[in-house]
Formats: sequence, C-alpha cells, structure tokens
Amino acid sequence: MTARRALVLGGTGMLSGVSDALLDDGWDVVLPSRRRPVAPITNGRAARWVKADWTEPATLASAAAEALDGPADLLVAWVHRGVRVSVLRAVAPLLADGAPVVEVHGSASAHPLGGCPDAVLPGHPTQQVVLGYVRHAGRTRWLTHHEVSAGVLDAVHRALDGKPPHVHQVGEFRPVHS
Repeated sequence: MTARRALVLGGTGMLSGVSDALLDDGWDVVLPSRRRPVAPITNGRAARWVKADWTEPATLASAAAEALDGPADLLVAWVHRGVRVSVLRAVAPLLADGAPVVEVHGSASAHPLGGCPDAVLPGHPTQQVVLGYVRHAGRTRWLTHHEVSAGVLDAVHRALDGKPPHVHQVGEFRPVHS
C-alpha cells in the first residue's frame, strides 16, 4: 500500500505539530518553508523539506513536485495573505483530484462580520482555520504552538472525514477598533 502524501506549506513553525501528527499517522510529508526544520522523525519517517520562497511560486511548486513524487492527498497551507493566491494556484496541479485543502489564516485575514477570504482552490473541499487570540485575566495573548496545531488538526480530521467545508475559529477574533 502506498503511503498518503501531504503537502504542508509553512509547516515547520507553529504548524510543526500538524506535520508531526501526520508523520505519526503514516503520511509522507513534504514541508516547503523558508527555514529548514529540525527534522522530525516519527515511526522511522522524516518529513522532506523544500526551501520555499513564497514570491517564486512556480519554483516552489516545481521543488515540491519533485519531493512529493506523486499527487498530494492533502494540502495544509499557512501562507501570508499577500502571496496566498499565487502560491496555492501554483501548487494546485500537485494535488490528487478532490484532495482536501486546509487553509490557515491569521486573525488579520478574517473579520468577525466579513468572514474569511474565499477558498482559493474551488475544485478541492476546503476547511478554513482562523487563528485568533486568547483572553485571560484582562490580558490578550497569542495562541501557543500547541493550541494552533490542535485547532488545525481538528480541521484536517474534518477534511479527511469528508465533512462539508467549514470555518474553524481557534481562539477569539482580533478586537475590532472603530
């Protein structure tokens, strides 16, 4: 049986827990990112890193295609909103037909009333995750790596279970100032 392939864009920082969990579940994981990760090795498997320059989406897609060695069965993407569309469109041909997509957005990309940006790849069922903040004792803090990974993994499991597209809010929305 061939292992399932996952392409995790930006999966070496706050999404490293997602990459590790996919490795634990037996996925082949390709990690295009700006920085080389400390190589996670799980169950004798290591993710394959690809140096990513988000401003050169065609080069990124070419390197990812070589590392994948076949169509990706899952795309998880946390890419800056300024290059999100061009990067996701560049890697779209690397995906298997109907492969689910999980788009991760920082809180600045979504608005409590306006919602999330539209999914970039309409031919793929897309779960969207919006990362917010945690308020406690009158203070606001960023989400921890663990909180981010747990929220994104919930969306990944929903995607892999074939659930309808959904927006997942992790933490609270960024305060809106008038």
